Amino acid sequence: MRAKFGPRFFFMLTESLVEAFRTRLEALGFDLADLRIGGTPNRPLVQVRIDCPPRNVTVDDCSRVSRALEQWLDADGGGPLGNRYVLEVSSPGIERPVRWHRHWVQFVGRDVSVKLAGVGRVRARIVAVPTTDTVVLEPEGKSAQEYRLAELKDARLAPMTED
Repeated sequence: MRAKFGPRFFFMLTESLVEAFRTRLEALGFDLADLRIGGTPNRPLVQVRIDCPPRNVTVDDCSRVSRALEQWLDADGGGPLGNRYVLEVSSPGIERPVRWHRHWVQFVGRDVSVKLAGVGRVRARIVAVPTTDTVVLEPEGKSAQEYRLAELKDARLAPMTED
């Protein structure tokens, strides 16, 4: 009997792979909003979220990007993920992921829903981004505090509320 090991997430999301996707999307006029790779070794699932400020992403945009990424991923007998991957391309949605340093800078002044180490999920305003590794957040009802980006998990833009 074979033992089962851990979750089905098998593919390490390296900085070079993220950069490869980002470079291809920028050449098409899009921003990489999020990239997740999961699935199984035999059938990787590649989820790509694209953005195109200041306008919204359309279905045609997703289709065009999907075709371009498929050409790259299929090149040379399977590219970086083999030839049996499943590719999903979509807009970032209303609760857009805030994942990389450049996103934190882009959304200074906006509220995020984020998991803080030792605290759990909170809503907080992005006050400043003093370094490439830190952000100043002001959780609701509390004073602003600096956090390391590595300590923040699953950050998403919070829906705007009417005051």
